[in-house]
Amino acid sequence: MTRADDDRLRVGVLVSGRGSNLQALLDAAARPGYPARVVVVVGDKEQAPALARARAGGVAAVWLNPKDFGDRVAYDVALGRALDEHRVGLVCLAGFMRILTGGFVRAFSGRILNVHPSLLPAFPGLHPQRQALDHGVKLAGATVHFVDEGVDSGPIILQSSVAVDADDTEESLSARILAVEHRLYPEAVRLFAEGRLTLAGRKVLVR
Repeated sequence: MTRADDDRLRVGVLVSGRGSNLQALLDAAARPGYPARVVVVVGDKEQAPALARARAGGVAAVWLNPKDFGDRVAYDVALGRALDEHRVGLVCLAGFMRILTGGFVRAFSGRILNVHPSLLPAFPGLHPQRQALDHGVKLAGATVHFVDEGVDSGPIILQSSVAVDADDTEESLSARILAVEHRLYPEAVRLFAEGRLTLAGRKVLVR
């Protein structure tokens, strides 16, 4: 069996921006023994560098223009159709700046992951690194979690912290957290692909 037609978990990635977490997943999938592979990347911005990364990696890249749809529900129906066409078993959000509708989340329930640059439940939403600095916390970090119908509120899979330095700026703290995201996200996908995650209410049990 070749890697082109293997039976690894098929992952779809939703993007809006530069795609550095997408690249971390692509790099992980290229390593021997990794149990998942990215089969499609869907973006809402035509010029998103993440879509170019996908094409460069030989992965299907799909642009869905929000202006072509009457509302969020119609957009998310098309989004789900694009993922289903590629027989996706797991959806990963990687800098996707749209809030998913409840219908989409329910359709892929238990199969959507997100990475967020804070130690959730602290600092959900936009600019969490700035929020961390404004609150004077001593530890920041990254979280990979299942996606539910709230904003950054789903059950937590993995977390890792970084120390906040006294002279940190939003940019310097963001860079250190991003390095953690690049390590954490592929590991969470690995655990999912290996069937080692069990949802128990708000808790995720890792075997």
